[in-house]
Amino acid sequence: MILKYDVIVIGGGHAGCEAAAAAANMGAKTCLVTIDMNKIAQMSCNPAVGGIAKGQIVREIDALGGYMGLVTDATAIQFRMLNQGKGPAVWSPRAQCDRGRFIWKWREVLDHINGLDIWQDQADELLVEQGEAVGVRTVWGVELRAKSVVITAGTFLNGLLHVGRKMIPGGRCAEPAVPNLTESITRHGIRAARMKTGTPVRIDKRSIHFEDTEVQPGETGFHQFSYMGEPRPLPQLPCWTCYTNEEVHKVLRGGLADSPLYNGQIQSIGPRYCPSIETKLVTFPDRSQHPLFIEPEGVNTNEMYLNGFSSSMPIEVQLNALRHIPALRDVRIYRPGYAIEYDFFDPTQLNHSLESKVVRGLFMAGQVNGTTGYEEAAGQGLVAGVNAALHAGANPSTAQAQSQLRLGRDEAYIGVLIDDLVTKGVDEPYRMFTSRAEYRILLRQDDADARLTEKSFHIGLAKSDRHEWWLQKKQAIEKLVSFCENTSVKPSEINSQLEALGTTPLRFGCKVSELIARPQLNMQQLAELLPELKTTILSPENRREEIAEAAEISIKYKGYVERERMVAEKMHRLENIQIKGRFNYSELHEISTEARQKLEKIDPETLAQASRIPGVSPSDINVLLVLLGR
Repeated sequence: MILKYDVIVIGGGHAGCEAAAAAANMGAKTCLVTIDMNKIAQMSCNPAVGGIAKGQIVREIDALGGYMGLVTDATAIQFRMLNQGKGPAVWSPRAQCDRGRFIWKWREVLDHINGLDIWQDQADELLVEQGEAVGVRTVWGVELRAKSVVITAGTFLNGLLHVGRKMIPGGRCAEPAVPNLTESITRHGIRAARMKTGTPVRIDKRSIHFEDTEVQPGETGFHQFSYMGEPRPLPQLPCWTCYTNEEVHKVLRGGLADSPLYNGQIQSIGPRYCPSIETKLVTFPDRSQHPLFIEPEGVNTNEMYLNGFSSSMPIEVQLNALRHIPALRDVRIYRPGYAIEYDFFDPTQLNHSLESKVVRGLFMAGQVNGTTGYEEAAGQGLVAGVNAALHAGANPSTAQAQSQLRLGRDEAYIGVLIDDLVTKGVDEPYRMFTSRAEYRILLRQDDADARLTEKSFHIGLAKSDRHEWWLQKKQAIEKLVSFCENTSVKPSEINSQLEALGTTPLRFGCKVSELIARPQLNMQQLAELLPELKTTILSPENRREEIAEAAEISIKYKGYVERERMVAEKMHRLENIQIKGRFNYSELHEISTEARQKLEKIDPETLAQASRIPGVSPSDINVLLVLLGR
């Protein structure tokens, strides 16, 4: 049987869901192929979305017209805005979700997108004709033909599960691995390698002594991932913290000989920033304790996630160690922690559109590109889905204006992520941090729509309702900022209140914006002191907190934003200098040997991308500039 589409997406995880949704919303006839329709967007590890830098990515997905933010808000059982004690450049939303409801909310979303089919099957072979991907063949012998193929297979490609010395083929616990797809891709010249990740034990809530834990409540404020959705509808639940101790460490050290990480059983590299508990003991031998976070998996389940105790130790070692923690002395578990090894593909063989440089029409997103994390996967998936649809000829009116969706490093964390992958490659699972972005003050979680919604609307992804939502917000912010910059306040009107708030009284009159710029003051405090300001804030009644916060950040950090914008604009000059196809790097003896090798391997699009390649020095860039001048 042959089925024909514009875009085929292989894998129904976070990357696959966003890719399929984006391609279909761009007007492409799309098919999402997944092994199990009942595990769409499965949260394989922690049922949480967001966190440092990851929350910004979810806000960007929402601003572009994706769904992760909306689904997260609808299924959140705890929400927190991290880093609020620091500047807004690093504020990061995070939500704990109901795992089961998250899956079914995504199913509901996908089921209502026109032009999107879901096919429950397993991709077995990539079909390539004359250097171009034309479809896939499944294990049931069905041939799915398309103009673009997106691979978002997660950890399933030759997946191998480890618990102690036991090894079982699998893509996730109790789910089969995909054995042949990698080989059908690499035979066309695409390089593959192996990586590893892991997940903690799941424990029974009824066996926990919560009196020996510390409660970690969530927030009840206005923040959300998507302000277009309804406020969080589910009951909000706490999390709890406890700690390991020397007795726990003694048990774990005694089991290291049977740990796949240390007995030679696992050769691949795991995520540096989410280490297993045994790796923590080896890396930090002087630490007497490590924090653990007990997090609920849903509203109506006793299953709890033990964040911080990722492990692939033998089951009896995991259980024995846990029972030396006072709060878990009687613990019962649903399943042990395990490690998984899987195939990924060298991301330096991709363009910024996430299309392969080797096979035309083949796009890749998520863990198959060497990343870790739901959010990183979803952001890549959205970009790959849009570009796959454009490659397939969807939305021709917008395709003429822009042949690809490409996000710059000063436009989005998603842009930083993709540029890092295709320029630098990976030798360990890539995880996004705010420190990876050189323009953090421009890439705040509060201004994702200001950066991206207009762009997305013009390529046809963000729909008119989202665009109108942004225009209304933009107008309200501008009105509030204008009021603050043009309204004066006299010392006699406010000095006594300023002193009460611990800030210097006025000697002369000043603009309201000058008061907001003070670190000790914020918009809400001043609104209580200045009735006219309060009236202005309340005018957009349904979104006043969101708009007031955005206006306050705009005023407070105006100087920093303008300075960083100037730096970004200087770098854009190098971004505009195209060098792809203009040099035979192997013959350029004016640059270093390392630079020649790296430039030949990656073949960067622009001079700016070349400057970010490890091993390419500023002097090498200067040589290229001189040669371009000739």
